[in-house]
Amino acid sequence: MTFNAGDEVLIVSCEDDPRAVGRTGVIVDEVPPGPLTEGRWTVARVGWLIGSVLCHAHELTRTGR
Repeated sequence: MTFNAGDEVLIVSCEDDPRAVGRTGVIVDEVPPGPLTEGRWTVARVGWLIGSVLCHAHELTRTGR
């Protein structure tokens, strides 16, 4: 699945930081992720105690906002 910068997503699982599961965040990447992030999308604004997280596309669901 491809996302656009600014898309709000629900984190359904997150290998990078399990505390992010069940939270919403915003996609930061303006282009599809590459080898540097191992194909994971950068999700920000997850929570004030949780920084940006890296998630695979199958770990995210678009919320429609």
